Amino acid sequence: MAEPQIGDMAPDFEAQTDAGETVKLSDYRGKRVVLYFYPKDDTSGCTTQACGFRDSYDVIEERNAVVLGVSPDGQASHVKFKSKYNLPFTLLVDEDHRIAEAYGVWGEKSMYGRKYWGNIRSHFVIDEAGKIVDVKRNVKPADSPKLALEALGA
Repeated sequence: MAEPQIGDMAPDFEAQTDAGETVKLSDYRGKRVVLYFYPKDDTSGCTTQACGFRDSYDVIEERNAVVLGVSPDGQASHVKFKSKYNLPFTLLVDEDHRIAEAYGVWGEKSMYGRKYWGNIRSHFVIDEAGKIVDVKRNVKPADSPKLALEALGA
């Protein structure tokens, strides 16, 4: 499957939220969406990225946008992560990494010589009609919120 690019319709999906609800990406039509993928709850880079979105959330909301964070962690892990850092946005459970695969960000990684599969830190900015207007793959944790804000015109 080809990786979604700017101008493509964002692949729709259904996922469980940290609150235990089921949502679809298409539920957010009429709003802009910052869909970001991160490897693991409560790790240093992922916390930096999440807190960057948290600290910019008022501006993001002013731009008629929401943030959805996606990782392979389960609901209980998301609840702890969200609570610990007071995250005002929704975290989505992607334990089977179907969403990450649909967006082309599930890939082989390497740390300390060990190879494994996981989410490649990325974000997608999706417009009100569901079209991708910005894509950043392999983005640095601190840069992701800043670049997403730029794409939102903030």
